[in-house]
Amino acid sequence: MLAREGGRGLTHRAVDRAADVPVGTTKNYFPTRDSLLAAAARRMAQEHGEAVQQLRETTPAGVTPSQVSELYPALLHRALQGDRTQILAMFELYLEGVRSAEVRAALGEMVRANAAAIAEVHHAAGLATTAKDAGLLDAYLLGVAISLLALPADTLRAVGMDDPYGLGLGLFAAVVPGLDQPADTDRDGHAEHA
Repeated sequence: MLAREGGRGLTHRAVDRAADVPVGTTKNYFPTRDSLLAAAARRMAQEHGEAVQQLRETTPAGVTPSQVSELYPALLHRALQGDRTQILAMFELYLEGVRSAEVRAALGEMVRANAAAIAEVHHAAGLATTAKDAGLLDAYLLGVAISLLALPADTLRAVGMDDPYGLGLGLFAAVVPGLDQPADTDRDGHAEHA
């Protein structure tokens, strides 16, 4: 509902209709709009945490920094080409977090947990990424993702943001400490020559 209607469209009655429950049911569980938004933020945090936990559990021993770097173009690709529901709902919750302390707190818990978990994935690849680095990388990724979703293609081309794959790798390389900066490479990892 957040993705489809935006934050203002997330009302008690709209949730009742979407859930096909009697009018007033949602208000019984979440009496205020802030409590409803905070519940949505907590639910998103839970889903996000489960996805990150699965990533941690399935990260193979011997994963390389190059393999970890591929996560970031993949996340941008998913935001642009896949089901946009989660990313759009996330943006709406961030906007609501500006005005609601309860939503802000739920998002804060999600970001801290995500940063710690992503730092662990990076550590598995021998990277010295801290939770602070991972949080910054996540924030950069969100900023790029909203730009890619909201701006016209000609604007993205004009400002050099028309290559989501390169942007994902660039974000990773810009934030991860101690990463050896290889020569420019193309999408297949081959060195590009000037």
